[in-house]
Amino acid sequence: MTWQLTCLWFSFSGAALFAVWAKGAQRKPILPRNKLERRYHQRHLHFITCSCYRRLPFLRSVRKRELLLDVLSSVREKYQFSLIGYVIMPEHIHILISEPRIGTPGTVMQVFKQRVARAVRRKRRGRNANQLRLWKSTTYESAKHFWQRRFYDFNVWTARKRIEKLHYMPTNPVKRGLVEDPILWLWSSYRFYQNGEKSICTPDRQPRYGMAEGEAKAESQNPHPSKSEECGTRKG
Repeated sequence: MTWQLTCLWFSFSGAALFAVWAKGAQRKPILPRNKLERRYHQRHLHFITCSCYRRLPFLRSVRKRELLLDVLSSVREKYQFSLIGYVIMPEHIHILISEPRIGTPGTVMQVFKQRVARAVRRKRRGRNANQLRLWKSTTYESAKHFWQRRFYDFNVWTARKRIEKLHYMPTNPVKRGLVEDPILWLWSSYRFYQNGEKSICTPDRQPRYGMAEGEAKAESQNPHPSKSEECGTRKG
């Protein structure tokens, strides 16, 4: 009798274990998160979007936008890339750059983001205690991070797409209601293409780096838009 009960127990145990194994085998495998695909070393332009941490308006002040452009200019010189266009918004930025001679666009963005964050912190330490207390009173100013961890990178390899991005960037402040005319927003490349106006970070009308000889020739045959109807939403 004992022997029969023992065999019966083993039978039920084996069946239960098999059921658990079969259930686990039917489960879908856990796949890793989708990784952002970066396509470098193809001599394309790169349209890059980078957001502040949790889309908070860290760049809402004139001083911070000017500081960011100063850092962007120094990073451009160090890594030797062409800056075709840009717009600085209160909570994100768009830049259109060439492949750098040194490193990759990923390297450029890593260094750029670090330098901007450090520069802001240095300015923060220079404030007196009362100013710092008031400055920290808002939720977004007490955040530990300045940038979102990732950035969006879109490869631009045709003149049509380049003009499309140059048209899109200066429309951001207008769509957000920050200005009525893109030429009134000082922190974009629009004023350079419209009036030839130089700034802290003057764009490169023709890419200096990162393009093959044939591509550079194509660029010269398709110059950047200078008319208001081609670049932005200027009225009248």
